[in-house]
Amino acid sequence: MSSLIGRPFLKMNGLGNEILVLDLREGGVVTPAEARALAARDATRFDQLMALHPGRGDVDAFMRIYNADGSEAAACGNGTRCVAWALMRESGRDGALLETSAGPLVCSAGAEPDQVTVDMGAPKFDWADIPLSEPFADTRAIELQVGPIDAPLIHSPSVANVGNPHAIFWVSDLDVVDLGRVGPLLENHPLFPERANISLARIDSRAALTLKVWERGAGLTLACGTSACASAVSAARTRRTGRDVTVTLPGGSLRIQWREGDDHILMTGPATFEHDGRIDAALLAEA
Repeated sequence: MSSLIGRPFLKMNGLGNEILVLDLREGGVVTPAEARALAARDATRFDQLMALHPGRGDVDAFMRIYNADGSEAAACGNGTRCVAWALMRESGRDGALLETSAGPLVCSAGAEPDQVTVDMGAPKFDWADIPLSEPFADTRAIELQVGPIDAPLIHSPSVANVGNPHAIFWVSDLDVVDLGRVGPLLENHPLFPERANISLARIDSRAALTLKVWERGAGLTLACGTSACASAVSAARTRRTGRDVTVTLPGGSLRIQWREGDDHILMTGPATFEHDGRIDAALLAEA
């Protein structure tokens, strides 16, 4: 019998990014097959599954993250906000401390109801940290393009790691390519040994940009918090914007602040509760 049977869950979303928060602090481990089965069920459908395990010391929970295809991710901004929302309501505090494979995440209640701010840490820009399969001295624009060699449709993306790899193509038209078609090709390009999140980013002003995202392991998505973070810091790094911007995705907007001094990224946005329940055998039948 699965160790997940009877475990409580919350179905939530962050800007439409479907999140399943699964409480395993009393035991249980998610297998890739179980993650895929839960992602296929209406009651538990998700883009990312956030599995909570016991934390040590002052840590509220250790968090493992699964994509809908069963693969693991090291970071999920929208999911982290949902987890923090749930833990803050459980504890009655206005903050939460989470541990992930990518490091600690400090979360706090936002100024507006159901808003959460997450300190996502400092981004990484070195080619080996992203990682890329070959060296690039300047990751503000790497050699990668889609379309004819002499007239590419998109080219020269900025790349960054915000707990997971990201490639951001700067465009004036978000529909210049069919991201549903080219997204999986770019996600699995040999240049990205751990695959990558692919974003099309349009600069709207010095304080605003708009994104369309193909998310690694999940596909086209209404919102991706780490893509918003990676795009915002890359826009500032390439002097397209300042360090405090509003990032608009199909599901809504996030405020991204790239803090001076320690270079930490602060992401602020909503977390929305949908329903709760417990895992039963029927939900895992396909596993």
